[in-house]
Amino acid sequence: MKNETVKKALRVTGVRKPAFTPAETTGHYRMPTLVKAGGHIKLKKYAGPAIPKEEWESLEYVTYASDPFTYFAPIKSPTGKNELVGARQAGKEDLDCTYTPNSEKCPTIVAWLESIGAVVGRVQLLRMKPNTLQECRWGLHQDNNNPENPESKGWIVRIWLELTDDASSALLVRPKEFGKAAEVQIKLPALQQAVVDSELLWHGGHHQSDETRYALIASVESSPELEQWILSQM
Repeated sequence: MKNETVKKALRVTGVRKPAFTPAETTGHYRMPTLVKAGGHIKLKKYAGPAIPKEEWESLEYVTYASDPFTYFAPIKSPTGKNELVGARQAGKEDLDCTYTPNSEKCPTIVAWLESIGAVVGRVQLLRMKPNTLQECRWGLHQDNNNPENPESKGWIVRIWLELTDDASSALLVRPKEFGKAAEVQIKLPALQQAVVDSELLWHGGHHQSDETRYALIASVESSPELEQWILSQM
C-alpha cells in the first residue's frame, strides 16, 4: 500500500532510504526574496506569445526505468542530446547544459527561457499521466540539483511553466517529508509560473484528470538577475 504511513515505516526501518541527503549549508549564493518566502513563490501567469501545442506534443520523450508513467523531453541537457543523463555522468557542472534537437521544435519556449536573463541549466518538458493525491505524496522528493555546482556559483532552483489546463493540476511542496500540516498546494492552471527551491523542499506533481499533463521545468542559477526576473513576475 503506497501511502505516507507505510512510507514513514520504510524510512524508519531503513528499507526505503532517501536518494540523497542535501547539505544543510553551502557557500552558494541564494536569493533573499526566495529564502524569505520559504523556498517557493507562485508567480503570475506567462503573458508572452502563444505557445502552440505542437511545441510540446511533437517532442521526443524519454523516461527512467524506475518511473514508466512520467516522460521527459530534454530541451537542454549536459550532452546536448535528447537523453536523461546527469552532469556527473557527462563530466560537467550542473549548469553546463546545451540545447538538444528538441529545442528546434519549440522556439517560443526557448524564447521564454532566454527572456529570464539568468543562467539556465537543464530544461525538460514533463509529460505526466494522472495520479491521486496519495500517489503524489508517496512520490514526494527533493531534487539533487547542486552536486557538481561549484560554491562560487548560485544555488540552483527550478522554475515551472504549466502548459496544459486542468483544475486539479498542482505542485505540492513541504519543508519536511512527512510534514503534511505545512504542505502547500500550488495550483497550476495553464501558463502558471512558479519558482521552487526543489532541493530544499519536498515536492511532487498532482494531476487527477483524464487528460495528459504537460509542464516545463527549468533549472536556473540563483543570481541578482534571476531575482529581478522573479520580482517582475510577482
